[in-house]
Amino acid sequence: MNESIKKEEMMFEKNSTKDKLNNLFNVKWILVILPALFIIVFTFVPMISLFKLSIIDENGFTFKYIAQIFTEPIYLQVIWLTLKTSFIVTAISIVLAYPVAYFIIKTKSSRTKKVILMIIMIPFWISLLVRTFSWIIILQEQGILNTFLKNIGLISQPLDLLYNTTSVTIGMTHVLFPYMVLNVYSVMSSIDIQLVEVAQVMGARPIKAFWQVFFPLSVPGILSGSILVFVLALGYFITPALLGGSKNMLVSTLIQNNISATLNWPLASALSLVLFIITMVLLSILAVLATRNPMLKEGE
Repeated sequence: MNESIKKEEMMFEKNSTKDKLNNLFNVKWILVILPALFIIVFTFVPMISLFKLSIIDENGFTFKYIAQIFTEPIYLQVIWLTLKTSFIVTAISIVLAYPVAYFIIKTKSSRTKKVILMIIMIPFWISLLVRTFSWIIILQEQGILNTFLKNIGLISQPLDLLYNTTSVTIGMTHVLFPYMVLNVYSVMSSIDIQLVEVAQVMGARPIKAFWQVFFPLSVPGILSGSILVFVLALGYFITPALLGGSKNMLVSTLIQNNISATLNWPLASALSLVLFIITMVLLSILAVLATRNPMLKEGE
């Protein structure tokens, strides 16, 4: 009798061990663990190794490289220009993307919607270098835009549109605009248009119904798109490097210059660390603002 009980207990332990192993190697867990390991090994480990160069040198722990960034005006100017450009690009993207997304929502023909979305997606199918060099052709002194403006008599001398903040802003907006449109459109598509119609039936004018009903519901899309565009703009490199001049250098270009030209890896690491901290602080502020938005709160 005791032997049979022991055998049953042993079988139960074996089965429980098998169940644990099956749960451990469950497909769902594998789909989570593998990407997490990939991110840790190929993203966080190199980042930590790079950031170490900014606070550890041959003499040990140091803050001189980070202090250099906050004591020399040139670095503060570059950081400010990066933040300002990123904000302007984000604001322009919102202004341009919101009407486009709203127009797609209001379009009744599904075929027309697909065509518009396909046009918006076309930039993703074209090389970033090709798109950037296209803006050089358009914005240069003898380019398409200046030639057109001179031919219609609006200007007598070519406008200075290239290798400055203007060209960087135009180029980055062109690249990041689709991200904003798709974020806003995805949220708008989930809004029940009948809510606006009900508000109009209750006596609200179309404009008032839009601002008081539809717009607040679309704010999550604006917020998510703004976060994505702003963060991407902070670290953008190719477009500022090709369209910006030496007097309009952003942080990403300055980091590349310190790595490849001056070989000052510790300073490049310090700039990277400062940019990372600024990004995290801004994302935290946006997260707090998002939690205060009633449209993003659960159960409301």
